[in-house]
Amino acid sequence: MGEKVATDGFGPADRQRYRRKLQQCLAGLARLLAEQRFDRPRNLMGVEIELNLAGPDGLPRMLNEAVLEKIASSDFQTELGMFNLEVNIAPRRLGGHVFDRLAEELRTGLGYADRKAAEVDAGVVMIGILPTLSQEDLVFENLSSADRYALLNDQILTARGEQITLDIQGVERLLHTSESIIAEAACTSVQLHLQVTPARFPAVWNAAQIVAGVQIALGANSPFVFGREVWRESRPPLFQQATDTRPPELQSQGVRPRTWFGERWVDSVYDLFEENVRYFPSLLPLCDEEDPLRVLDEGGVPQLKELVLHNGTVYRWNRPVYGWVDGVPHLRVENRVLPAGPTVTDVLANAAFYYGLVRSLADDPRPLWKRMPFEDAEANFDAACRYGIEAELRWPRPGRAGGTATRPAVRLVLDELLPLAAAGLDAWHVAPADRDFYLGVIEQRCRRRVNGASWQADAFHRALESGLDREAALAATTRRYRELMLTGEPVHTWPEGVAAGVGDGVGDGATAGLVAGLAEE
Repeated sequence: MGEKVATDGFGPADRQRYRRKLQQCLAGLARLLAEQRFDRPRNLMGVEIELNLAGPDGLPRMLNEAVLEKIASSDFQTELGMFNLEVNIAPRRLGGHVFDRLAEELRTGLGYADRKAAEVDAGVVMIGILPTLSQEDLVFENLSSADRYALLNDQILTARGEQITLDIQGVERLLHTSESIIAEAACTSVQLHLQVTPARFPAVWNAAQIVAGVQIALGANSPFVFGREVWRESRPPLFQQATDTRPPELQSQGVRPRTWFGERWVDSVYDLFEENVRYFPSLLPLCDEEDPLRVLDEGGVPQLKELVLHNGTVYRWNRPVYGWVDGVPHLRVENRVLPAGPTVTDVLANAAFYYGLVRSLADDPRPLWKRMPFEDAEANFDAACRYGIEAELRWPRPGRAGGTATRPAVRLVLDELLPLAAAGLDAWHVAPADRDFYLGVIEQRCRRRVNGASWQADAFHRALESGLDREAALAATTRRYRELMLTGEPVHTWPEGVAAGVGDGVGDGATAGLVAGLAEE
């Protein structure tokens, strides 16, 4: 949804024409696959990170346009909420010291963005959900001003026909109604892209689905929603409910939500695009003039804009992506599972673990998805969201004994998955120093049973015990989190509590010095 879109509304004829164009795009995709027109293997990866803006007091700042004007870089873009930014890293080849080079680029870019944000009394926070976001912040007026956001909001609410209800039961219960989809903006994520060939796509996507629960268990970083402590990774239930076009009656009938884990392993990338068209009505029926089948008949490559747009409004946690660069089409798996943060080191440790493990599982001559029910992968995702690093996951028993068993996520990672991730990074020809450093972060996170969510929850409760009320404790937790985030040290090394961050955060010279140091790296 990166394009600017504007319309005065859609009528029945618009939707019928769009449906016909989607069927033409599907036929065009099928021909491209049959004719083997896709880009050759390149081992390309890409990273996008969504960010929050907060002030020295730890509270959200609705200033993304002012900050972007200061940054003046096309690498940074708006996101749904006025308290959001997104940074995009150019694709690069997996291998060598790719993760260290990415770390240097991210530290420099985020440090620069943070310094520019400070000029308007704001700062960058990499976190799944900003703990200090309140229900009062989540109003239509705080949607970013781009036309596409208001249009998407209108179409989701029109399809639903009533207010959006958020109801998440965890440590505490969150119950909230909204007149807009802006609650979705609370969810900030890291998106990991991997370009693959059509033949390789099913194995990589199936492996990514299997890995999703493990990713969440290790990387959970969103325990608070609008001041309530709910799940350890609350983004998935919040995102699903905030974008839900189904009124309760359709939910009761089992109609699929637009934010969707899926329901089966796949044999072709075509399966996923076809499901998206078959199951989900259009939200933005904007038609392009291109006739994809005629373009193919004339020897060209269609951009399939309607299919790409529709695909962007079905929020799979592992999304198929059709891309088009310099007249050559390609396919990507977009992994949307992870929350942002806590630090650049943590983000890249999560990325290294994901790319390594997916490579090993996709290469396995006895594919795990042949031995693991899809329902177990979905249940693992749910358990990891609820319990984070303390989750227990169902996993096939090693060897040929068959069957599955429930195991603590940290033991599964330490005993079985870290060696697989290391072997996968070796297969990508990642430098041993990068492999060992970033997987070492994952290992220590497991041994200490600490991730962003567990640290936030512990800091919050310690702040409450020190005598702060709920709002002050959330603000203190946020300020301390940001202070430690700026050091760059991975979250498993962070000190407990918020004692050093209980002040009002105004005029914090130490934090300013850390930001300057980041920009100089």
